[in-house]
Amino acid sequence: MYLTCLDLEGVLVPEIWIAFAEATGIPELERTTRDEPDYDKLMGFRLNVLSEHGLGLKEIQETIAKIDPLPGAREFLDELRAFTQVIIISDTFTQFASPLMEKLGWPTIFCNELAMTPEGEIAGFRMRCKDSKLTTVRALQSCGFDTIAAGDSFNDLGMIQASKAGFLFKSTDAIKADHPELPAYEEYAELLDAIKRAHA
Repeated sequence: MYLTCLDLEGVLVPEIWIAFAEATGIPELERTTRDEPDYDKLMGFRLNVLSEHGLGLKEIQETIAKIDPLPGAREFLDELRAFTQVIIISDTFTQFASPLMEKLGWPTIFCNELAMTPEGEIAGFRMRCKDSKLTTVRALQSCGFDTIAAGDSFNDLGMIQASKAGFLFKSTDAIKADHPELPAYEEYAELLDAIKRAHA
């Protein structure tokens, strides 16, 4: 039995933090897991920048409300779910994800959670587990599932490499150059065909 595991940002929807950086005019917030492999370090940096500028969850959610899935993402997911179970495994947060899941037709997502103060400010973040994407894929495999995985960033490499079939999608030239062994695709039709071949 197969489960297909997909990253969210950069694969199905635009990068939330890049959209927020553009909305606020704060270029430091454009850093993503494509640039920084250490997620704890990246989030600590982001929270410091938010604090310096007096920004919080409300402002981020206002940006997220305006984000639409990447062109073709909803159709890709619908076709994919017609022949395989799909789980989105993301390092985003439940407080960010819901509006995006609605626009994608409510797929299953495993993600993390922001810690909030009583006043509604972001106090920190809680990761579901260490190395959440790789840990989740290995847990699914321990339940008897073969996994197929696709993502674009450094933090996707573990789940991609640990899966029976794994693909880079809309990744950076640097990551593709570092991992020539991983098939890399730019279009949903290509990725869908590759998943179908792996699933057969």
